[in-house]
Amino acid sequence: MKNSLHRALPVALLALAAGPSRPLAAQNQEMQEKVAEVKQALAQNKQAMAQYTWVEQVTILLKGEQKKQEHFQVRLGPDGKPQKESLDPPAQPPEHEGRLKKHIVEKKTEEYKEYADQIKALIQQYVPPERDLIEQAREKGNIMLGPAAGEQGQYKLVLSNYVKPGDNMTLVFDKAQKNMVSLTIATYLSDPSDAVNVNVQFSRIPNGPNHVSSQTINGVSKKLTIAIENSNYQRM
Repeated sequence: MKNSLHRALPVALLALAAGPSRPLAAQNQEMQEKVAEVKQALAQNKQAMAQYTWVEQVTILLKGEQKKQEHFQVRLGPDGKPQKESLDPPAQPPEHEGRLKKHIVEKKTEEYKEYADQIKALIQQYVPPERDLIEQAREKGNIMLGPAAGEQGQYKLVLSNYVKPGDNMTLVFDKAQKNMVSLTIATYLSDPSDAVNVNVQFSRIPNGPNHVSSQTINGVSKKLTIAIENSNYQRM
């Protein structure tokens, strides 16, 4: 009895080892199909967006208090990166302000502006997602596939180590519309303790491509929020 048990155990282990291979292969095939679908949609959308110009409103809040609001006319340049032209009049210096107070205000303004610029530069590496980086994540096994919670016809790709080690980006895609729906990003600046969290929503231009309609970027350590709204899309 004991010998037969010993003989059966390796067979059982082999069966367990071989068992998941077919579902795993099917899962890998589905992953490849979904990644290819997202990459194709991103490429087509980027090409179509090059024919449009739009208005971007950027609002910076520090500890919930609005510090600055800017407006830009935006279009994509030949390199596919946004080119911006300010729509705001030149800022006027405040009158009747003491020299010391003015120096303190300018110093604080410069500090949060530098921090905000660092965050914006970081998030440009994530939004919109890059086809090549998505493919690299798939090749390295850094993507998980799943259904979007509560939404039929939508699925999500969860990418880790996308731009930085330990970062995380969840991409929600509508299969029927072949559109990006949303992005949520958890990343950081120079150190993981300096966390940056982002929520991105997408919308479709009537009879046109999909676009980023809003972004909310939170710099956790300094309690700084950057709210970006895009509107007034015009075909050039």
